[in-house]
Amino acid sequence: MSDNPYSTAVLAWYEANARDLPWRAPGASPWSILVSEIMLQQTPVVRVLPAWRAWMERWPTPAHLAEDSPGEAVRMWNRLGYPRRALRLHACATAITGEHGGVVPDDHATLLSLPGVGAYTAAAVASFAFGQRHAILDTNVRRVLARAETGVEYPPKTQTKAEVTLAESLLPPEPSVAARWGVAVMELGALVCTARSPACADCPIAVQCAWTAAGRPAYSGPPRRGQTYAGTDRQARGRLLAVLRDSAGPVAKPALDAVWDDGVQRERALDGLVADGLVDPLEDGRYALPS
Repeated sequence: MSDNPYSTAVLAWYEANARDLPWRAPGASPWSILVSEIMLQQTPVVRVLPAWRAWMERWPTPAHLAEDSPGEAVRMWNRLGYPRRALRLHACATAITGEHGGVVPDDHATLLSLPGVGAYTAAAVASFAFGQRHAILDTNVRRVLARAETGVEYPPKTQTKAEVTLAESLLPPEPSVAARWGVAVMELGALVCTARSPACADCPIAVQCAWTAAGRPAYSGPPRRGQTYAGTDRQARGRLLAVLRDSAGPVAKPALDAVWDDGVQRERALDGLVADGLVDPLEDGRYALPS
């Protein structure tokens, strides 16, 4: 049995404040939920919404995506960032179509065996699509639990066993309520218990929060470096991939050379795209999205 001192307040807050998102609608398919979870990794909702809608319109089922090429998945991913996720989704759709009759499996262990599906995504899909009881630990949940239970501003950089144990101990016993709790505490972290500017005055569990009770002590762990983008290999990769996405067919090397001045960095970025399977080098010296 769970002894969760926060669930009543957090669930009531969620009922009144949850964002109206299409993958949370009562009729949302397991596939649509799986797509949303992959897209939402390291990407804010405001950017995911239009991409998700376009994706679901084009590929409403795993079989629709599996029929298309991986390159089309990369093209459709557009500027959502971390484009290897597009390849993972395509591989996932192919596995679901070929091994599970085109139906997203409802078994947690089977979900975990799918390409590109890790511990968080498997737990999220099992919970949100099938109403099961699993501990869901994304960045937002980890931050809420670190503050409320541990009294520190931020969780460890890498997820620990102690965090998993804590999350499991807080799961309500009823599976449907546990699934609701999972999305509710995630939403609390996204909207109220944010990383930089937590709105503690609006928090439904502020009076129970160990971090608030301790006077909101500043983070004292290893330096937390913000991600940079300008001038990085990641930006160079994005520029190169954009040329291929915007082209109806293969492109010659000079078209790629033109979008990034630093030749050494450009070649390193291109080599990385090829190694990741995002770009195919052709025998005639041109480059294309994967087929």
